[in-house]
Amino acid sequence: MHEGWAYSPVELPAGSSWDEIAAAGEQVVLPHTWNAIDGQAGGEYRRGRSTYARVIEADESDVETWVEFAGVNSSAEVYLDGRLLTTHDGGYSTFRVNLTDGLADGSGTLVVIVDNAKNERVYPQQADFTFYGGIYREVRQITVGREHFDLADNGGPGLIVIAHLDSDRAEVALSAAVVTTSGGSATGVRFAIDGEATVTVPLVGGEANATLSIELVHRWHGLRDPHLYTARAELLAGDAVLDEVELRFGCREFEVDPHRGFLLNGEEYPLRGVSRHQDFEGVGNAITEEIKQQDLALIRELGATTVRLAHYQHDQRFYDLCDEAGLVVWAEIPQITVFLPGATDNARDQLTELIVQNRHHASIISWGLSNEITLAGSGEDVLAAHRELNDLAHELDPTRLTAMANLFLLETDHPLVGLPDVMSYNLYFGWYVGDVADNDTWLDDFHATYPEIAIGLAEYGADANTQFQSAAPEKGDYTEGYQASYHEHMVGMIEARPWLWATHVWNLADFGSAGRDEGGVAGRNQKGLVSFDRSLKKDAFYVYKAAWSSEPFVHVAGRRRADRAEDVTEVIVYSNQERVVLSVDGVEVGAVEGRRTFRFRVTLTGEHEITASSGDLADTIVLRRVDEVPAASVMPTTSIANWFDEAELPSPIGYFSVRDSLGDIKQSEDGARVISKVLEAVSTSRGEVGQGVEIPPAMQAIVDRMSVEKLIKQAGGVSIEHVAALNAQLNLIAK
Repeated sequence: MHEGWAYSPVELPAGSSWDEIAAAGEQVVLPHTWNAIDGQAGGEYRRGRSTYARVIEADESDVETWVEFAGVNSSAEVYLDGRLLTTHDGGYSTFRVNLTDGLADGSGTLVVIVDNAKNERVYPQQADFTFYGGIYREVRQITVGREHFDLADNGGPGLIVIAHLDSDRAEVALSAAVVTTSGGSATGVRFAIDGEATVTVPLVGGEANATLSIELVHRWHGLRDPHLYTARAELLAGDAVLDEVELRFGCREFEVDPHRGFLLNGEEYPLRGVSRHQDFEGVGNAITEEIKQQDLALIRELGATTVRLAHYQHDQRFYDLCDEAGLVVWAEIPQITVFLPGATDNARDQLTELIVQNRHHASIISWGLSNEITLAGSGEDVLAAHRELNDLAHELDPTRLTAMANLFLLETDHPLVGLPDVMSYNLYFGWYVGDVADNDTWLDDFHATYPEIAIGLAEYGADANTQFQSAAPEKGDYTEGYQASYHEHMVGMIEARPWLWATHVWNLADFGSAGRDEGGVAGRNQKGLVSFDRSLKKDAFYVYKAAWSSEPFVHVAGRRRADRAEDVTEVIVYSNQERVVLSVDGVEVGAVEGRRTFRFRVTLTGEHEITASSGDLADTIVLRRVDEVPAASVMPTTSIANWFDEAELPSPIGYFSVRDSLGDIKQSEDGARVISKVLEAVSTSRGEVGQGVEIPPAMQAIVDRMSVEKLIKQAGGVSIEHVAALNAQLNLIAK
């Protein structure tokens, strides 16, 4: 059902005819979003109600005709010939609607009113990503007999498969709900696994339940062996098959140990990977199969063992791909950033749909209840809602873990930390606050204080616009070089802490975030290891490939900093080989033995061909000695950082300056008054996601160790004149 749709960017009367709707809009092919352009441009984008319509025909008489929507963002009203059939709130899950009664004459006009306007009842409403409106996933027409497997259970497949393992044997519980009619002919259900083990059971109260055994079970074991079985259910009337459904599933056991990390089938299996947003440059969320396959290929090239599918339910197809590839998945709902008291029912509904639709997937090991939900507070209402969600998840699926991703400002002794089965923190030391080594300290302190609580790292990262390059990259300059050096540290830090149960880089790729305008690009979060269109792998991508991948390679970093003003430059090579040789213009200049990162010093006199090699592997870039680097390669706000390094800012003995720490300055009453204005400016520099933040004592201690200079560099956008004026004010305050 991809073609034949009319789209209007306004809400038209639900009872409009096909001709009226087609005349008022345009012909579109699904999947479709109306925010593919403005949702990625920065600033306001259109959030409101739009109309989709299509003529639909019944396949034949004496059957039921359904339509399945895999994703409509964020609310939908579905009409047939002007009659409301259903509504659905939640833009990331499957829902179905029965059209049968309205197609008595064989055809009708299907109208879908789609709404992504702001409200207080449907998650998400405030988050660091764009809420693209539209029917942006697959739509298909389903024809079934009057007796069939249930299509109305929260978008689920109609079949439940749960495998219990005991050594080399698996007991597989199968359950199916069936819709029958008065005087119907359905007699039972035949279950089978891989077409071999079979059993036929009668219907009891519209349900069929059975258990099948698998001897010498072949376990699903991640990347090494992602073996899948196929379960099949057939609705029978005697020997005739009335309906059928198939699901693939895997047999595996897992647990999380606070000292050993993640264990798969009893073996230590470090979960090291990335998070993924589903959108794509110029396409928004209306992505194609090719894009899904491209993302999977990138994750596999990295050598990642896990992917966090954030911050909402992803397309069913991508969960299938993760099953097949052996990627361990953290799946979650979009309860994010700010708790909405009016959306607690919606959070329950979205969690129910996520679990019912996806609990057969071998790849999924945890259900995420929320992400950074305590930004604006963490009171008893937040706790109560999460307790309810936690209980619901265990009721719907007792075989998997519940998880939360906590805001790095959340105190570690808060009740939310221990509420789910496992949790991770989103830590951005070295980017938003503090230094990159503060990640080490924070995690070590947590592990020492709470040795029996497993902790993971759900998000960490730094923005990079590959246009911006620097010989001396530093935090806040948005350079590709700083992002790579940040991740060099993080990959080593993580490797030294095997007790981290899961770690996920934020993010696989740059993604749309309409509220952002920073780093030289509006409407985009640039923490991706690859570009928004997936055409460019940033140098940080190869940091992780060197750490995780077994595919032999060498990569010379810094190729987008071809023009260099230094006489002697550093050439960095990333590789998973043990020895790298560097040649300049065909002449070997050095060899380094090591792991992941290899550094060389090279003299520049003109244009040179730089080649790194290891055995038969080689990679080449070109570098040029210039008198001055192009101005376009330096982010405009970094001129402030550079000015700090060179300026002769007064620092009179016995008086404060911008080079003093916040903590020291705040010891003075006058200093505290001056510095409060600086903190206010910094807190509002990150847009709406940063509003209403309260800094807890543990985090405040890290902030207090920072100098005013570092804070201003990090915030960016502060004029030289304002910095000089602030320094002059501080110079008047005695220590």
